[in-house]
Amino acid sequence: MRFGQIRAVVQPGLRRFSSSPPRILITGGLGQLGRGLAHLLRSRYGKDNVILSDIIRPSDDIVRAGPYVFADVLDFKNLQELVVNNRVTWLVHFSALLSAVGEQNVPLAVRVNIEGLHNVMELSKQYGLRLFVPSTIGAFGPESPRNPTPDVTVQRPKTIYGVSKVHAELLGEYYHHRFGLDFRCLRFPGVISYDTPPGGGTTDYAVQIFHDALRDGEFRCYLREDTRLPMIYIEDCLRALAEFMSCPEGMLRRRTYNITAMSFTPEEIVRSVRRHIPDLTVKYAPDHRQQIADSWPEVFDDSNARRDWGWQHEYDLDRMCDIIIHALRVTPEGKKTASASSF
Repeated sequence: MRFGQIRAVVQPGLRRFSSSPPRILITGGLGQLGRGLAHLLRSRYGKDNVILSDIIRPSDDIVRAGPYVFADVLDFKNLQELVVNNRVTWLVHFSALLSAVGEQNVPLAVRVNIEGLHNVMELSKQYGLRLFVPSTIGAFGPESPRNPTPDVTVQRPKTIYGVSKVHAELLGEYYHHRFGLDFRCLRFPGVISYDTPPGGGTTDYAVQIFHDALRDGEFRCYLREDTRLPMIYIEDCLRALAEFMSCPEGMLRRRTYNITAMSFTPEEIVRSVRRHIPDLTVKYAPDHRQQIADSWPEVFDDSNARRDWGWQHEYDLDRMCDIIIHALRVTPEGKKTASASSF
């Protein structure tokens, strides 16, 4: 055990002098972010250096795109074999049950989100990996300042997903200070994309509006029209993650950063969509998700990320709406759909 601890401190420092591209394993890779991140990282580091993994049988397209393996984050030996046999140096840990599913099955959420995290954290320590774990606006609670929400403040989330993410942030910082682990974490706002189906989450209204507007010309919103939440378009999100992972460790003044691109309300996105669909009609009917939204940040303060490692977003509300509406109009029905997830 003592030897393993020494390795965890020494190896990351040695790896900084290597000119070889990283060998990257992505867990939970068939969720909203995994495939897009794999595509981006493969374009930078080579197809064979990015290994996508999940417990789901992959499609032919996924297999053709690059290496794919089965990885169960609850099976330490399975993960260990993958890390050793594939000479992994970076680990991106996406495997998690998100907020809505987690509340329906808390014991499973504890196993996947906490025990699975412990496995990848311990492996990363033992083998000197650079470890990325995403966090979320759901890591904050009603006691947190909402406008703006800084990097360091009261959190106290009210969902098991949020609790597990606070646990990940704190454990990662502990492993960094105690063992020298190169732990990195970004708190994502609502992430909006159009290549995975919406799952009924609190931020999914921000994409459902496009489907309903194009199909029916009307939209029923489950949040109040003045409910402000931070959001980011997936292209900005993936680029931020890639830039953050490649950033020299000496530039980072903290292990966990907020990032965001925009904050808007349902009323504001309706105005943007009406630039394309002027006759769109909207009805507001808040449901149980309103209470969740009311406990989350309205505006993320990401000034530390912008100062320390140069984070800059490229997509604002109108540009994002233009892209999604165009994509949904030209894409055959059912092949691609939009999605917004609160990581």
